Amino acid sequence: MTLAAATNENLASISNTLIYSAMAVYTLAFFAYIAEWLFGSRSKVGRTAAALTAQDGAAKKTAAPSVTVKSAGGTSVLERPKVVVRAAAGARDVPDGPGAHGGDEQGDLYGRIAVSLTVLAWAVEAAGVLARALSVQRAPWGNMYEFNITFSTVAVGVFLVLLALRKNVRWLGLPLITTVLLDLGLAVTVLYTASDQLVPALHSYWLYIHVSTAIFCGAVFYVGAVGTILYLFKDSYESKLASGGRPGRFATSVMERLPASASLDKFSYRVNAAVFPLWTFTIIAGAIWAGDAWGRYWGWDPKETWSFITWVAYAGYLHARATAGWKGRKAAYIALVAFACWLFNYYGVNIFVSGKHSYAGV
Repeated sequence: MTLAAATNENLASISNTLIYSAMAVYTLAFFAYIAEWLFGSRSKVGRTAAALTAQDGAAKKTAAPSVTVKSAGGTSVLERPKVVVRAAAGARDVPDGPGAHGGDEQGDLYGRIAVSLTVLAWAVEAAGVLARALSVQRAPWGNMYEFNITFSTVAVGVFLVLLALRKNVRWLGLPLITTVLLDLGLAVTVLYTASDQLVPALHSYWLYIHVSTAIFCGAVFYVGAVGTILYLFKDSYESKLASGGRPGRFATSVMERLPASASLDKFSYRVNAAVFPLWTFTIIAGAIWAGDAWGRYWGWDPKETWSFITWVAYAGYLHARATAGWKGRKAAYIALVAFACWLFNYYGVNIFVSGKHSYAGV
């Protein structure tokens, strides 16, 4: 049987149609998220500014405390005053924003429409991934095109699961859908590969285990990276307010709708910490598969090397996050470096570096 005969071209064509259809629905969801941010009421923004103003007022009241003089046996004793100071940056006690919308009925309506469109687009994209798998009767991640469409499907799925768990993560919708559209646009143009069978080395049950966990880890790392980037912006905004600065109206409108910087920092940390053990398993599973396929468990192939570098970077982030002197922005920068390592491992190594993983194709 030839490779062409082993491919169901009709299902492959249906898969392509479904992926393009998903992109169209994601685009509608993108505009719905934009509408949620633009037309949601601004009457409830300003919580961070109000909270920091109240803290500054309290600090002023305690900045110059009165000194009590007591007389003890004819000797005057000055009691040392107790001064309460505001917490350091990154630990400010400020409230979360109301999510993406301003808490009003109109903004919430646009948000619900956006989420509904996201669910529909995700279902259509998942069907496209399934059709691609059925067209060749194998796992749908044998090349970078298939990896891309599966990766974006899993990333959106993680977002929807968090929403289903009643987590306040609708603020993640706009940046998520924006990057998903970019990811799919890159997939159907630069990275597109016709549906075909795999080389013999990839015919292994480890393809289902190793690559699927790599895709899932990457999707979760991406969600954590978005939270980290937004944390840096929100922390800068809160710091500016705390120092008496006056951010622009646009920055205020956007930043006040996000959770507090401390909440974003905690969200990113928990997401990255939760998936890190699975990334460790991914590397171990890849080593076992390498032993079966190539007769050695580790050979410092570019893909292996950068997977390990990514592991070290995330381990460094988790360690820094647990160290008092490296919490907050310093740890956030390490998290972004770690995710950049993951991106290079995926795109840079596959496209620009040749190695034993090059057979996966672009």
